[in-house]
Amino acid sequence: MCSNCNQNWIKSIRNRNFRENVREMNFFDLGEVIDDKTVFVIFGIPWNYLTSIELPNSAIAPKRIRENTSNLALTAELGDYIPELNAVDIGDVEIVEEEVDLNLKSIKEFMNKMYETKKDIIPIMIGGDHFCSYPVIKAVEERFESKEKFGVLIFDSHLDFYEEWDKGVFSHATISHRVFDLENINKNNLLIVGTRDIDIPELENATNEELTNMNAYLLNDVGLDNYIEQIIHFFQKSNITHLYVSIDIDALDPSIAPGTGFAIPGGFTYREMWMILRKVAEKFHVIGFDLVEVAPNLDLDNNLTLNVAAKLIVEIMSFINRKMK
Repeated sequence: MCSNCNQNWIKSIRNRNFRENVREMNFFDLGEVIDDKTVFVIFGIPWNYLTSIELPNSAIAPKRIRENTSNLALTAELGDYIPELNAVDIGDVEIVEEEVDLNLKSIKEFMNKMYETKKDIIPIMIGGDHFCSYPVIKAVEERFESKEKFGVLIFDSHLDFYEEWDKGVFSHATISHRVFDLENINKNNLLIVGTRDIDIPELENATNEELTNMNAYLLNDVGLDNYIEQIIHFFQKSNITHLYVSIDIDALDPSIAPGTGFAIPGGFTYREMWMILRKVAEKFHVIGFDLVEVAPNLDLDNNLTLNVAAKLIVEIMSFINRKMK
């Protein structure tokens, strides 16, 4: 792909976010163009059509999370300078709300062009409902050459392992099942942690497929260090070295992240999630991640959930950056 074509594509993506000649806020006001030094590429999928209730509006989350970063400091907790993390924000995938097949095609094309611009970038997707993760995970998995070393770690209060739900096989309640159905994903390289609200049909599906999930209560039974060790052991026993990490914000306790459509008690604290992500990033190469299901319309007036979302994204970038040094 020619250099000028790459530049024009990035500019065309950004131009969609201009209104009345006023640029919308980037994530932490990062740059917009992928170059030779770029490591992290942030983008949004403002799509909420495949959620199962009308109350949350996660489609506005990419915009609102970006805007809220203007109120946050420019260092990660371990001291990394955010402007020096070699990250860019290239805007959002263009979504037509009810056109599922068209949107899946658009996301695939968006991902392909991003990788063609620089093949070793680490994509960071901000959703949108959790189904937005599926086409992104699929694109990352297809690009990664050593399939036998690739795994997926999902943080979620739900299994999302229905075969079908509401509008069909594509739903935020079927996301884990659609990931499981990918050619190179199986019971040995897909792990769901933080679960605590599982329905009978999806539990039966998961049991039949021998899918592993780590319920949130186990953290209290075994302690945080052992909980983390069990996550690491799950992937290491299958010789997994590279991970995609997907974070549904409802994996956190709703006292920490109230702005979500499914506020299930008993989730992780921010610090517990921070520690898990830190250790995972130390042990594995995280080659893509996302954060989904933030509903700004349900957040507190002080934007607590938006703050948590932005901080988690930045902290993971910091952890990965340190692993790469």
